[in-house]
Amino acid sequence: MELLVQFISENLTMIYILVFIIFLGTEVISNVPTVLHTPLMSGANAISGVVIIGAVLLIRQASSDNYLILILGFFGIMLAMINVAGGFAVTNRMLEMFKKKKK
Repeated sequence: MELLVQFISENLTMIYILVFIIFLGTEVISNVPTVLHTPLMSGANAISGVVIIGAVLLIRQASSDNYLILILGFFGIMLAMINVAGGFAVTNRMLEMFKKKKK
């Protein structure tokens, strides 16, 4: 418990920034028009690709007994891969709506 309190007290500014970014991101995404959804989804996929690369580099540099970094890197890769796959599926589905129907 002491480690958790110490971690929070040392990183309080980062926690405030994280909470602020969560609220800001939710507000920005909820106000995006439908027309801009596909380009933004492509951008989000690119950002998730960068997250995957960063997580792989994090895991490569971690020592084998540092389980916290290994677990965080694993979850970073897993969640970013889900985001990339889901983003491409949604983008593909939206682009299908603009194709002409075969008669």
